[in-house]
Amino acid sequence: MFERELKQCIIPFVEKNYRAETAPGNRALAGLSMGGLQTLYVGINNTELFPFLGVFSSGWIMPAQTDLANKQYDIMKTNLDKINGNLKQLWIAMGGKEDIAYNNCQTMMSKFDELKVKYTTANIREDIPGRSGENNLYNFAQLLFR
Repeated sequence: MFERELKQCIIPFVEKNYRAETAPGNRALAGLSMGGLQTLYVGINNTELFPFLGVFSSGWIMPAQTDLANKQYDIMKTNLDKINGNLKQLWIAMGGKEDIAYNNCQTMMSKFDELKVKYTTANIREDIPGRSGENNLYNFAQLLFR
């Protein structure tokens, strides 16, 4: 439902009511925690619309989302050239080992490595307790639209 709402309502609304670049190469999608999961799902399935993806303190929740994760990994495997070709930046960041999503994210990045999905990781900040969302957004924003 989020994907449909984003593509059919939010993007057209923004483009109609704000001065926004309308070319797909000028869009980014990012999220923290559950927003990171939405970014993974919508972004990976729509790399032609969103060439910049930021995933902060996130990763499929295992074992609860094993089926969903495996379906997404299958899509990535089948569409690897398209995904790697379209994405200008898949940026993954999280807090240190105390981050609630740390293990899920590590598992996801290992799977990305296995599949050869290109991504960049931010330095994991052991010195910032919990999630470091503001720091992640600040650093990711500087990489957009170059």
